[in-house]
This record gives sequence, structure tokens and C-alpha cells, in this order.
Amino acid sequence: MTGELILTQDGPLATLVITNPAKRNAMTAAMWAALPGMLEVLAKDPVNRVLVVAGAGGTFCAGADIAEAAAIARAGDDSLAVAAERALAEFPRPTIARIDGFCVGGGCQLAVACDLRVAAASARFGVTPAKLGIVYPPSTTRRLAALVGPAKAKLLLFTGELVDASEALRFGLVDRLVADDLLSAAVDDLAATIATRSRLTLRAAKAVLGDLPVPAPDEGELAEGVAAFLERRAPNWA
Repeated sequence: MTGELILTQDGPLATLVITNPAKRNAMTAAMWAALPGMLEVLAKDPVNRVLVVAGAGGTFCAGADIAEAAAIARAGDDSLAVAAERALAEFPRPTIARIDGFCVGGGCQLAVACDLRVAAASARFGVTPAKLGIVYPPSTTRRLAALVGPAKAKLLLFTGELVDASEALRFGLVDRLVADDLLSAAVDDLAATIATRSRLTLRAAKAVLGDLPVPAPDEGELAEGVAAFLERRAPNWA
């Protein structure tokens, strides 16, 4: 099996599953190349409100396929991997990485490009270019530093060592940590909560925090939100 990205949707929740079991869900060049187009199509779907990114078979993603890693590294910020990260980071809906097993190298890049990261207690994380003599693209390194801070980013990059989920939580690399058997339910609950919130508010918050164009205010969503609050009911967002 050469690896693929599988996108499914259940109501407002879409799930993108990284699938390459023979190589611990390593991302091939074809998988990196496919991601932006898949996200572009999903962004046009009016039903979608939240995207979950996960790995198949108990592993999030063990990184870029090692056979292609050198070519990706040489391309720097023009690489397929960087384009995929950028597309994920700029996706207009909230994104949640559901992390179990290994989240290493390119897999960690994808997780960092998501808005939120929920991990199983047994998950393991690593930023490993120093073990391979690879120079990470500037945008990738800056995104990691923006998440965990320059000192923690340097520690992860300089050592290339794996850290457990508890340490990843302390670093700020993970937002929530749950028992392995509760991971899927915890992510589903979080996604369901986010899906009930104003799409405009979520997009504006993501845009401001990500230094992206901010959407214009929508008086209709504001009026519905206020009316629902006064009437003690759930909002009916368009």
C-alpha cells in the first residue's frame, strides 16, 4: 500500500485520516501534494464546521517518507510539505489533531499546523531533523516556536529526542491529554462543542491569531446569537 489520505464527513464534522500503515503513516510526496486540494474542496462545503486530523491504526504519523525526505528538505519553503502545512494552518474552520502513537517529524509538523492538539497518554512526540542532517524550512520552525516558545523549540530541534505526552503537555505542544481509550470520545466531544459556536466568530478568531485576513462582521449571526441568549435556546447559525 502506497499511502493515502482518507476524508470522511459526519454532519458538521470532517475527519482526515493519514493512512500508510506499512510505514507508520509516513507522508509520501503524493500525500503531501494531495492535502491542499482536499482542504480547498472541504472549505467550500457549507455543512462542515470542524476538521479532525488523525492517523490510522493507532499511530498519528511517523513523519515524511524517509525515501523522499531529502528532496523535501532541499525544497525548503517551496516544498510540498510546507504547502500542505500552510493549507492546514490557513483552513478557515477549526482543526483538531487527534494524536495517538507516534507523532514525529513531518507528523509533528502537521499536528503543529492544526489549531488544537488532543493526545492519548501513551503518545510520543519528536522533532527529528537533527538525526538526519535535515534543515527544517523557516516557516515550519517559526510555527513550532510560536506554539511552544523559542527555548522549547530549540530543545526539541537540538536533541531530536522523543518526549512523552505528559512532557509535550508541559511544553505546550499538546492542549489536552486523555486516557488512550477516551481519545476518540474526547475529540468528538470537543469538536461537537465547537460546531455549535458561531462560524463567523471562530473564523475571525483564527484569522486574527494566525495573522490572516479577518472576515467582515455579520449582523445576522450577531442578531441570532443575542436572540438565542435572551430566549434561552441554542443558536440556529446559518
